Amino acid sequence: MDIIDSIILGIVQGLTEFLPVSSSGHLEIGKAILGDKSIPEESLLFTVILHFATALSTIVIFRKDILEIVKGFLTFKWNEDTKFVTKIAISMIPAALVGLFFEEQLEQLFGSNILLVGCMLIVTAILLFFADKAKNTNKNVSFKDAFIIGVSQAIAMLPGISRSGATISTSVLLGNDKTKAARFSFLMVVPLIFGKIAKDILGGDLSFENQNITALSAGFIAAFVAGLFACTWMISLVKKSKLSYFAIYCAVVGVIAITYSILN
Repeated sequence: MDIIDSIILGIVQGLTEFLPVSSSGHLEIGKAILGDKSIPEESLLFTVILHFATALSTIVIFRKDILEIVKGFLTFKWNEDTKFVTKIAISMIPAALVGLFFEEQLEQLFGSNILLVGCMLIVTAILLFFADKAKNTNKNVSFKDAFIIGVSQAIAMLPGISRSGATISTSVLLGNDKTKAARFSFLMVVPLIFGKIAKDILGGDLSFENQNITALSAGFIAAFVAGLFACTWMISLVKKSKLSYFAIYCAVVGVIAITYSILN
C-alpha cells in the first residue's frame, strides 16, 4: 500500500469512525477499490492503526470531560464520575468477550468481504432511520442501558455495521438524551481500542516487519486530523436529528456494495 492510498484510507477512517456510516465497512470498500491485496492479518494491522488515530482524536475533543471524569473517579467516592466510569466498563464487556473468543473469525472478515459489508450497511441504515424518529429526552444512560449499548458495540465489530451509528441509535432508542448518547458512544470505545492494541502488541499479533512505515504513518495522521473534524460535526448532527440523511447514504452505499460484489 503506497502513501497516497494510505492517506485516502486514513481520511475515510477519520470521517467514518464518528459519522454513522461504518468506518470498517468503508475501509474494506476503499481497499477493494484501490486494489489492496493485503492478507487479513496485514489488513487488520492497518485498520487497528487507523482506529488508534481516531481514538486519540476522541481524547483531544473530549479532553476536558475526560479530565473531570478522572478527577472525580480518583476521589474514590460513589459520585457521578465514578458511575460514568463504571458504565463505560460495563459497556466494554460484550465487545471484550467477542474479541477474546472470536478474534480469528473476525480477522477473516477483514479481507474485502464486500457482500457482507453491503448487507451490514443496510442494517445500519435501518437502525439510523428508527433512531432519527425517536423523541429527545433528558435521560442519562443507565447501567442496564450501558450493557445493551455494549452489545451493539460488539455487533458493530462486523465490517459494515457503524459502531457510532449502532451505539448512538441504540442509546437513543432506549430513550436517552441524544447529546449524552453521542458523548457516551464516543468515550466508550477509547479504552476498548487501547486495550485491543495492548493485547495485540503483547501477544505478538501485530507485526511491523515488511510494512511500509511511512505509509502507515501517513494514514495515521490523516485519520487523526479527519477524526477531529468529524467528531465535532457528528455531535452537532445528533443534536439536530439529522441521522436520516446517513440512513439514506448507508442504504445507497450498501446496495452499491452488494451489486459490486455480485458483478465481481
